Amino acid sequence: MAAEDAGGAGAKADPIVIKKYANRRLYNTSTSSYITLDDLSRMTREGLDFRVLDAKTGGDITHSILTQIIMEEESQGEQMLPISFLRQLISMYGNSMQSLMPPYLEAAMDNFRQNQRKLQDTWSAAPGSDAFSKLAETNMAMFQAAAEAFMPAARTGRDAGAPVPTATPAEKTELDVLKAQMEAMQKKLDELGK
Repeated sequence: MAAEDAGGAGAKADPIVIKKYANRRLYNTSTSSYITLDDLSRMTREGLDFRVLDAKTGGDITHSILTQIIMEEESQGEQMLPISFLRQLISMYGNSMQSLMPPYLEAAMDNFRQNQRKLQDTWSAAPGSDAFSKLAETNMAMFQAAAEAFMPAARTGRDAGAPVPTATPAEKTELDVLKAQMEAMQKKLDELGK
């Protein structure tokens, strides 16, 4: 997005040219400085468009550099690509469906990003913090009801003999609904176990 905005109304700016030298160093031609794969990763997250060219041949090696960044990310942190996905992806190479995969994966990722943006917009448009605190209270009540249903002695931090705090009528209604749902779930689990 940032690269598109820089070029004016709807015009797309030329991508930043990065040159890769034989000594494996990357040179950003727009800032006249050497950069690292981490810098390219940051640029990608910021939405900056760039191309990586082999300094000797002039060939476009952006694909292999982006793949290298993914490999680095996968080896250093929490892995995002499940093994089953990687196996399926590898099995597609040489398959008659290989040519269909790039546009499919691109469309799937675009769709995911659009849905992510819509969700973020929905949350940011929520009326104040009341919506979040109400959600947190409901989740906590559900957690307590589940804990008490499965471990009555636990009472989530209270003494088993201690009196239960009184709830407002609205809270009682919500708790009653949650308890009924928990009982229905327990009944289904019991039936499945038979």
